Amino acid sequence: MTAVELTVNGRAIRAEVEPRTHLADFLREHLLLTGTHIGCEHGICGACTVEIDGEIARSCITYAVSCDGARVRTIEGFDEDELMAGLRRAFSAEHALQCGYCTPGMLIAARDLVRRKGGLDRAQIRTELSGNLCRCTGYVGIVRAVESVMAERAQPAAATRAAGPAWLGPAPGPKAVCRGSGPAPDPGAAHRRETGQARRASPARQPKGRRIKVEVGLPADADGATLLTQSFVLEHPSEEVWRLMTDLRAVASCMPGLSIEGPFEDGRVSGRMEIGLGPIRASFSGEGRVSSFPGEYRQVITGSGGDRRSGSSASGSLAYRLRPEAGPGGAAATRVDVETSYALTGPLAQFGRSNLVRDLIARIGETFAQNLDARLSHPGAASLAPARFGLLTLIWRTLLSQARSVATRISRAKRN
Repeated sequence: MTAVELTVNGRAIRAEVEPRTHLADFLREHLLLTGTHIGCEHGICGACTVEIDGEIARSCITYAVSCDGARVRTIEGFDEDELMAGLRRAFSAEHALQCGYCTPGMLIAARDLVRRKGGLDRAQIRTELSGNLCRCTGYVGIVRAVESVMAERAQPAAATRAAGPAWLGPAPGPKAVCRGSGPAPDPGAAHRRETGQARRASPARQPKGRRIKVEVGLPADADGATLLTQSFVLEHPSEEVWRLMTDLRAVASCMPGLSIEGPFEDGRVSGRMEIGLGPIRASFSGEGRVSSFPGEYRQVITGSGGDRRSGSSASGSLAYRLRPEAGPGGAAATRVDVETSYALTGPLAQFGRSNLVRDLIARIGETFAQNLDARLSHPGAASLAPARFGLLTLIWRTLLSQARSVATRISRAKRN
């Protein structure tokens, strides 16, 4: 047994739990907070969503011992919350609940969304809530409810901005700054947010990359790790591509979720990789080693790290090799062959070999290729915006891939 101390819904809790006890079980069975529902027990459905240190998280894949010293808030802890009260009224008015099993987690996720963002259309709201699944309503009422609450908050938010300094972020969490603190906001930021222009890239600051076709090989297992291969062609000379890809910070700016922390010394570098599937968040920080082979246009990056929140760890490598070839009209082009190997341990290991994660990595590869092309085409441009990935989109792409595979097998069987 392990002793833990945490705050749940404003109440200090001291308890002894087994290290393998999930937070959802601890909340339901030890504290009798049964508003936290358990559905898939794999972190997929979102019924168990709670708030930990101001950020939403899956309690069914979070160990209770990892929350030692944390502030946890369940659906029962929002009774006096004005925003949650508005969402509850909207959910009732728009018939956004049926059996109600997903509703506690859906409400917590919706509240987090409304606090962080505003002015989203229905398609964007669906994407943002794609990590919470509902088997009854068809989501129409849920989307309308969230949309109505966002609309209600739009005018008061504008009045607050006019009266004084705006709160410009970050999202609620342990590193969040208090309202009104920090440097003065950009005078034009409020107007850009209201008009929606802040979320759209201007051609001078954020070039739009060409669509790059990425060939993805079949996944394979190698020494306990999952191996994925990708290949794409950039319409740029190999020397230019090599110069860019040996600049680690420039490469990191092209890879969604990747950031370099600290200096690059003696072939070693520290960094962070953040991945999100709906409200499932993983932030792996660690160190890596870089080995370059300029004569072969080849570079290998190996590393390992951990996600403190879930207690999961990851190790892997990223190896790429450049091959000159002729592009359209005989112009110089470069084929980039990428080999990714990764292994996960801990609660998130159950996702490591799933089709969703493989498809996520494939989409990251596509975005990476397009960002590289945009960076090479516009060397002086500002940093590219990170890609966003929705869980429902990934599921849909996986189903389409499986359907194509089945259709191909049927077609081959008929020909034979």
